[in-house]
Amino acid sequence: MDNKLKADKDMIEAAKKVTNKRPKVVIDHIIKHGSITTEELKEIYGYNHPPRAARDVREEGIPLETFKVTSSDGRKIGAYRFGNASEIEGHKLGGRKTFSKLFKKQLINNLGEKSTISGERYDERYLQIDHRVPYEVAGDSVATENEPDKFMLLTGSEQRQKSWSCEGCNNFLVNKDSNVCVSCYWAYPENYTHVAMEENRSVMITWKGDEVKYYDAMKNECNKVGEPVQEYIKKLVIEK
Repeated sequence: MDNKLKADKDMIEAAKKVTNKRPKVVIDHIIKHGSITTEELKEIYGYNHPPRAARDVREEGIPLETFKVTSSDGRKIGAYRFGNASEIEGHKLGGRKTFSKLFKKQLINNLGEKSTISGERYDERYLQIDHRVPYEVAGDSVATENEPDKFMLLTGSEQRQKSWSCEGCNNFLVNKDSNVCVSCYWAYPENYTHVAMEENRSVMITWKGDEVKYYDAMKNECNKVGEPVQEYIKKLVIEK
């Protein structure tokens, strides 16, 4: 059998093992049409964050290539097609496993009923379990419930922020070095040296209850001079 035909056959066989809804939609479309565009993901399937849908496929162990095409209105947009069959990650086929309620209880006991990123307290139902080192980077060493220290608790919005940041990180896209992730803010905000390979520091602050009036007063002052609240806080620290 021709090497390319064998590779195509291997890819399709692996892809057909995916059963989770969103990645399966993407895979079925690629099998039928050869590729799928970000426009198609939005217009046909209603996915407003196409990179997340593509990431779901990669998390299932199916490699995708990203390339550029022309949209229906003449713009350059992204598109996805199957990558090299030699890069199929068999250990991921079948996708992420659902974490047990007992494991979530264990994490809350270990980390507290709060976001690992912001340190803010949330009701348990608003906290989601996430690998500290992204699933796509960890590869064969992806953490299991026997390694609770390799997980964190995030809110839904924080998970989306982490996804956006990781998807723009060269280590996530190319190098896939777990050691780089371990020193990243999005993996270990308790002790980090970079944010997605950029040297910066980040602090998340939330005002709650009676504290909100102090934030509103500060915001009003900033609006008067056209200054973002973040810059105002920076100045207070630097000038002090």
